[in-house]
Amino acid sequence: MTKTFCKLLILLACISCSKEDNTSDTTTTQKMYFPPLTGNTWETTSISDLKWNQNAVQPLLDYLELKNSKSFIILVNGRIVLENYFNDHSATKLWYWASAGKTLTATVTGIAQQEGLLNINNKVSQYLGTGWTSETLAKENLITCKHLLTMTSGLDDSTDDVEPADLIYKADAGTRWAYHNVYVKLQDVVEAASGQDWSDYFNAKLRDKIGMNGTWVQIDVNSVYTSNTRSMARFGLLMLNKGKWDNNTILNEAYFNEATTTSQNINLGYGYLWWLNGKANYHLPQSQLTFQGSVIPTAPNDMFMALGKNDQKIYVIPSKKMVVIRMGDAADDENLALSDFDKVLWEKINALYQ
Repeated sequence: MTKTFCKLLILLACISCSKEDNTSDTTTTQKMYFPPLTGNTWETTSISDLKWNQNAVQPLLDYLELKNSKSFIILVNGRIVLENYFNDHSATKLWYWASAGKTLTATVTGIAQQEGLLNINNKVSQYLGTGWTSETLAKENLITCKHLLTMTSGLDDSTDDVEPADLIYKADAGTRWAYHNVYVKLQDVVEAASGQDWSDYFNAKLRDKIGMNGTWVQIDVNSVYTSNTRSMARFGLLMLNKGKWDNNTILNEAYFNEATTTSQNINLGYGYLWWLNGKANYHLPQSQLTFQGSVIPTAPNDMFMALGKNDQKIYVIPSKKMVVIRMGDAADDENLALSDFDKVLWEKINALYQ
């Protein structure tokens, strides 16, 4: 009796494993695809090829349109599964990334470091000179490039202005996490270290190497990237592949790993300007509160994210070899990065493959 029961358990376990493996094979073992750097060619794969639920597609698209979306893309293994445009938007129209573009700055900073132009552990004043803040020299010299990457500069976050008079001491660098526009000074650091204009360096080292389009636009104190939706998807695909585009290393894997894991012990849900899902707790912009649990509890725990004002989204999910892009107006009221929209959207996405 006992032997029979044990055999039954083993058989059930094997069946279960076989089923999980088959599901995994559908989405994760296909060779990764990279679209050509020029032209509009981009391979696709279908909902039926992936053995996903076709009945879940329309509710997802209806929700996206209802929530003021302009575009939406899902990639699996680099291939387009869904690509949809709403509200008079199109594949050729540009839209702003908002703070989702912070991750572009983090990536190019890493590229400059791997070229030996800078070291993120060096103080910012080594590149910009002293007096770039209104802090005392001793306190200013505590701020490294890494502090800008991790939102732990210690500067007062009550304003987004980045002139020296507006960069005021709040705490010692490294002791306080606060979402602040001062990260944009990393673009000045890269300019100083490379001797090139930020846009020129960005285009040569990142944009053109993965076939993106788009430009940087200065809006008040913000440096905002604008592009078509597929360009955002190209960047997501690069990051899904740990900084590699096909066989070319754009960003080294060591820096990629640092950027997409917890970067300090205050906000566990934050890397180098990337948001991280699945951590024990997290902080949000304009708050010093600690929230327990995952940033988006309905989404995969291994997901890392670029989140921008009015619900600009890049979701990268390594376990599913998936990239999800959303551009548009605010889903509900205007917001800075995270909203209830993320939670419901992921319920709709989950329905595709569960």
